Amino acid sequence: MSFQPVIPVGGLAGWAFLNKTRERQEASFIASPALKNDLDHFRQNFASITSTDELVKDRRSFRVILSAYGLEDDINSTAFIRKIIDDGVDDRRALSNRLTDKRYKALAQDMQFLVAGSTVAAPDDLHERIVAQFQTRSFERAVGEQNQDMRMAMTLQRELPNLVQGYSSENAQWFAVLGNAPLRKAMETALGLPKEFGALDIDQQVVRLKSAVTRRFNVSSLQALSEPEHMDKLVKRFLVMAQINEMQVSMSPASIALALLQR
Repeated sequence: MSFQPVIPVGGLAGWAFLNKTRERQEASFIASPALKNDLDHFRQNFASITSTDELVKDRRSFRVILSAYGLEDDINSTAFIRKIIDDGVDDRRALSNRLTDKRYKALAQDMQFLVAGSTVAAPDDLHERIVAQFQTRSFERAVGEQNQDMRMAMTLQRELPNLVQGYSSENAQWFAVLGNAPLRKAMETALGLPKEFGALDIDQQVVRLKSAVTRRFNVSSLQALSEPEHMDKLVKRFLVMAQINEMQVSMSPASIALALLQR
């Protein structure tokens, strides 16, 4: 049987336990036979893949790559992913440029060398980057099977600093948060944004998001928010707010307050 992460409790106590044991648990998970076999296959076959058709036909390598970009749910959407890659990223009308979820653009950017007629070479670090991303995201997914809030907290902790590093423009960073579905959901939960938030014009969403971050954390940029001190506060607030949201389904406000005080 493959190793499954252990999350004995939820909330802040569970987060503290996971952080204390993560290195050991992740190493055990990565060493599990199923994960190792998929990566062995990928390492042996990826270099010989020269087109998007070959990629989607090699289902094991295809699954590793999609999982590395957090897109494993699209494993059966082969025509869609082929279109994402074949369109490239240079034309603003390309499919990946028209989607709000920029994980697709990251995939298309890295896989341009598979497009027919392309003169772009594969990035030198692509192979090992995919392996590392696949291992990290696979462990997060396994954690999510035990506790979805923990997975979201890990995603928030990983994705926000990476996003900030990937965009030099501050405005682009804010828009990128809204275009990253898991990160957006985690931020909306942490900041207590209402369901109606998603119906606003995208520019208004950025304004509201900036205002909420400034109000809650006394910082005005995502660069500052991604620094360790604020990042820790953001993740912990997400976990608390996620618990409150869950409690609201079946408990009164007074009961929620009492339950939180007793923790």
